Amino acid sequence: MAKRRLVIGGNWKMYKTPTEAATTSKALKVKLINVEAVDVVVCPPATALLAVNQILKDTVVKLGGQNLHWADEGAFTGEISAKMLKDAGCSYVIVGHSERRHVFGERDEGLNKKAIKALQEGLIPIFCVGETLDDRERGRTEAVVREQLQNGLAGIVVDDPGSIVVAYEPVWAIGTGVNATPQQAEDVHAFIREFLGQLWGKATADQVRIQYGGSVKPQNAEELLGQENIDGALVGGASLNADDFAAIIKAGQSVS
Repeated sequence: MAKRRLVIGGNWKMYKTPTEAATTSKALKVKLINVEAVDVVVCPPATALLAVNQILKDTVVKLGGQNLHWADEGAFTGEISAKMLKDAGCSYVIVGHSERRHVFGERDEGLNKKAIKALQEGLIPIFCVGETLDDRERGRTEAVVREQLQNGLAGIVVDDPGSIVVAYEPVWAIGTGVNATPQQAEDVHAFIREFLGQLWGKATADQVRIQYGGSVKPQNAEELLGQENIDGALVGGASLNADDFAAIIKAGQSVS
């Protein structure tokens, strides 16, 4: 089977004012002119979405939100809806990033509602799963990932494999400079794909893209992206620098 089309996402987290985001976007626009073989997504802070979209809307780069609420609208101070994200130019949204789970206490039930809302509104959810260092050391990686997938994707039927992306992010490798070895990452990606096959059937699971997230850098990107079941990367810190992010994208293009 041909390798699935890679998708490289940049999660800018709570970095970059609209002015700073615009500067980075202009640099990316120049550096990614010849990129064709991979899909590229950037997820700026909500305040910078419009500024980034204005610069990148006619390029290969798609726009994503970092979070969403499951309601259409309402008295939810500080939240953002799928409709708001779409109007700002988004076609993707991150759901269940480890920082949302572990810093802000988001739970599977709520993440399930967010994923369902994203799909209903035509946004592509990047649904994140991953274990802590304690989980891994206790041999609970597969159990934790299985539970997050089973609960977070409950009731979701995927007919179009391109309508959702799953991201595996070992929590112990995010922002630490320590990444899973290519084989460690590949093993969990293969497990995820097998589980998705149980949910949606093998034919669909074989086409769903599964990203790796966890200290992806230009130096390790090509080896990670070359693994059979790794279909892209969800990049944190390295995506804040246009040169580094472009280098990771080009590494993806080289293995595509």
